[in-house]
Amino acid sequence: MNRSIFLFGIATLTPAALLAAGAVWGGLWIIAAVAYLTVMTSLLDHVLTRESATTEATDGAWLAILIAMIHFVLMPVIVWALVGEALRLSEKIGLFLAAGFWFGQVSNANAHELIHRPARGLHHLGMWVYITLLFGHHTSAHVLVHHIHVGTASDPNTSRKGENLYRYMKRAWVGSFLQGYRAEHARLQKINRPAWRTPYLLYVGGAAFCLLLAFIWGGVAALLAYLTLCAHAQSQLLMSDYVQHYGLTRRIAPNGKPEPVGARHSWNSPHWFSSAMMLNAPRHSDHHARPAQPYPSLTIPKGAPVLPRPLPLMASIALIPPLWRRMMDPQVERWQDA
Repeated sequence: MNRSIFLFGIATLTPAALLAAGAVWGGLWIIAAVAYLTVMTSLLDHVLTRESATTEATDGAWLAILIAMIHFVLMPVIVWALVGEALRLSEKIGLFLAAGFWFGQVSNANAHELIHRPARGLHHLGMWVYITLLFGHHTSAHVLVHHIHVGTASDPNTSRKGENLYRYMKRAWVGSFLQGYRAEHARLQKINRPAWRTPYLLYVGGAAFCLLLAFIWGGVAALLAYLTLCAHAQSQLLMSDYVQHYGLTRRIAPNGKPEPVGARHSWNSPHWFSSAMMLNAPRHSDHHARPAQPYPSLTIPKGAPVLPRPLPLMASIALIPPLWRRMMDPQVERWQDA
């Protein structure tokens, strides 16, 4: 097995195994899952060498497919554990937190990887991961809106300097849903297809079907557990977008068009363990430069903005807006003046 993919597999699949064990047996398994996705990840990011061992010219598609398959199994298992009577309340809280971290950081990063793959089957697999997270519209909005308009006022997922996380999440969720729909509508008109062919019917219909299944399976309790778990996972995705684009804007040329997207328009994290766990999503400048590039070969371009702390830790800091602004606003100003 390719050494790089082995490291990615260890980083991404270990917490999934701990979550599955925690859902069944509770106790120390849940503690281990929470610790892995928080304390241990931060510790390893601090101790281990940055930017090492996870950059190779390999495809890594089989791991992305495996993570997606685990996602589809793990989601109902977690909901079952949350509404069942086998776990204590404290265990359910821990399981809920850890599962939301995995779905929002690992599975989301994997779905993000898949929707950028040119193979139709892989793209649809990523789309269905997002649909089961009740976030199917991200499949269209991310590709058709974010990657085109990133760093401009036209992109709802570019966070503005001084904008706090909570205001951003509402604006980004609603804005990306609406603008993604408009972009799909324009795309269908361009290729002369009827409006009813919009994938938004699948996004919304698929989400409604998942909610119905949860209700039929476990009643109101399962429905609420599923909804809150998806909300938790979605918040992790939005926090990542907030951190990775905070305050970085593209200059507008005299002709009114923004400058080309460059390395300076995304924040990056060189901390290799959290990067491996998130399939190199924190190497964000390179992803915007080469959206279809497989995750194992992404790098951090020379001179690209680098976050002062690992991406998961910066997302936690963003929960406290005064602390976030005190840390990041001076850095944004230096990059905007460069």
